Amino acid sequence: MLQTIHTKEIEPDVFLYDKPKGITSFAFVQQVKRARGAKKAGHAGTLDPLATGLMVVGFDAGTKKLTKYVGLGKEYEAAVRIGERRDTGDIEGEVVEEEAVPTIAEDTVRYVLESMLGTLRLPVPAYSAVKQGGTPLHRLVRGGKAFVQPVRDMEIRAAELFGLSCAEGRCVVNVHFSVASGVYIRSLAEELGRRLGYPATIENLRRVSVGDFRVWEE
Repeated sequence: MLQTIHTKEIEPDVFLYDKPKGITSFAFVQQVKRARGAKKAGHAGTLDPLATGLMVVGFDAGTKKLTKYVGLGKEYEAAVRIGERRDTGDIEGEVVEEEAVPTIAEDTVRYVLESMLGTLRLPVPAYSAVKQGGTPLHRLVRGGKAFVQPVRDMEIRAAELFGLSCAEGRCVVNVHFSVASGVYIRSLAEELGRRLGYPATIENLRRVSVGDFRVWEE
């Protein structure tokens, strides 16, 4: 699999990678670390297993250079499924709420997306690496432990609709999000659904940029 992964070096020991779907960020970084024969590796921003796209990865001395990339803004292309909500915030989880959606007008979606611009205070997904009492939330959830779902300010700089389709009681809204660091697109998807009056979840997600660095297509 690693032979097909695209990579570019942006400074000594710091690389851009296009993470494939179906692997955690941690496991992916461990794979590329072994492939490069590095002793240490780290990254400047997690992607969910479902998501693909740009990751900044540092090896050995490059791990000390990652802090300047962590706070950079990011852009995503998201497919948001309207009509169901899942416990993980994406289609890999279990359905916890559903409602048939007959149709949604494009103008309505654009109006709602515009209303979301700026800083929103939203819940952090329970299935996330955010720590509570020193333990990642996703471990607390899977272990059946009690936790308080945190909320955080999330800055949405732009949200552009580029596709909408409805069939069989579900709609899929395709949105290009430009956001500040620390934003969970799963949280934005659920908020988009809430403002449209329906449950929602992420169907597909791709990170297309980190700061001025863009993912490349071949």
